[in-house]
Amino acid sequence: MSTTQSERLRELLEPLVTSQGLDLEEIVVDSVGRKRVLRVTVDSDTGADLDRIADVSRALSAKLDETNAMGDDAYDLEVGTPGAERPLTEHRHFVRATDRLVKFQLAEDGELVARILTVDEEGIDVEVPGVKGRKATARRLGFPEIAKARVQVEFNRKDKKDMKEEEEA
Repeated sequence: MSTTQSERLRELLEPLVTSQGLDLEEIVVDSVGRKRVLRVTVDSDTGADLDRIADVSRALSAKLDETNAMGDDAYDLEVGTPGAERPLTEHRHFVRATDRLVKFQLAEDGELVARILTVDEEGIDVEVPGVKGRKATARRLGFPEIAKARVQVEFNRKDKKDMKEEEEA
């Protein structure tokens, strides 16, 4: 039987989130001053737009009210998606980050910033950007080698369409 409130809430809410075509990534119950805040993070392989977030938020709110899972005290429900620099902790997170630049904290070899090319059950293939005019290099990382991984924000990245247009010009 679950012992923490977050675990009990996960058991209650995860089937509802899944029925909406989303994955329940995280549940956090915080105290902010005298108020409690229930933060629910959801995502999917195709992302979650505002309409999907609103739909799941209404469904979660109704379920919480129906079951009184948060008790009688007031609380705020916040439903959202992982941030731009999300940590990658599950296999599906790495799959969703394919073609993104990621900062890896390696178990033994320090740090590495590379772009995820492919993901399979054992690990990932990455492209390490070249430095000072050098070509990018390919590298294979097994999941046990990765201590932490976090998506990096790229402000000046050209998408594939832009690169193709430059090549044709």
